[in-house]
Amino acid sequence: MEYDVVRQIAPAEYMERMQQGWRRFGHAMFRPACGTCRMCLSLRIPVATFQPDRSQSRAWKANVDEVRIVVGEPSLSPRKQALFDRFHDHQHRAKGWPRQTGEETASFVDNPFPTEEWCYYLGDRLIGVGYVDNLAEGLSAMYFYYDPDERQRSLGTFNVLSVIEAARTRRVAHVYLGYYVEGCRSLEYKGRFRPNEVLAPDGRWLAFLD
Repeated sequence: MEYDVVRQIAPAEYMERMQQGWRRFGHAMFRPACGTCRMCLSLRIPVATFQPDRSQSRAWKANVDEVRIVVGEPSLSPRKQALFDRFHDHQHRAKGWPRQTGEETASFVDNPFPTEEWCYYLGDRLIGVGYVDNLAEGLSAMYFYYDPDERQRSLGTFNVLSVIEAARTRRVAHVYLGYYVEGCRSLEYKGRFRPNEVLAPDGRWLAFLD
């Protein structure tokens, strides 16, 4: 990976960086820099042509009238930290993710430009938290964690669909989902949101899985 740590960066400048394959957590920006491998593909969804499949439509219908989304500024709280820890403990056991230190959530609230925190509630119970960069040319879904006891709701899918719907409402052209890696269980789900585009080595965005 190639890294660049920035103290501050304008949203428009970060948008340019994303067009070059960069992503970020907090102030640390990164992109793949492998000499020969091209498995990590930056993927985005053209909002105007996106069509949910049957599974995605079911996830939307199961949640849209029951799960409340509150968009605000990122903040830390014991409830969010406990949810983050439970999610990662489940992912460690189910998918072999490395254990977390408990300090990772700090990068979600310390950003080089304003970003959005999306809190998902079932009644008064917090069941998911996502972070979204609201940029002039697109929304960037940065990270999402959820209550593993509610995984039958397909909250990860619902989160992406909610970001796509927000992009449609805000009239921005694309939703950026980060890297797609074929064969990686934690990343290849992004290819199920179709049609989509990936960033080619020559800097063009090309139709990928449609």
